Amino acid sequence: MIAIVLIKTEAGKAFSACTDIGKLDGITRAHVVTGPYDLVAVVDSSDISLRCLVAAIHDTKGVQRTQTCIAVS
Repeated sequence: MIAIVLIKTEAGKAFSACTDIGKLDGITRAHVVTGPYDLVAVVDSSDISLRCLVAAIHDTKGVQRTQTCIAVS
């Protein structure tokens, strides 16, 4: 399953959170972005539970909240 996780971080924590999130198994890409969210992570959860992966993102220092968008095509 492919999903895009939109991530809001604490002020000043976007780049360090992006580095940490990019190292998680199942994350194919992570980018700091502009707009209402601070990071975007692309997930390929074929080998790992999406729920566990999103929980690991939430446990990352500086992460405040996420919104997960599951790809349907």
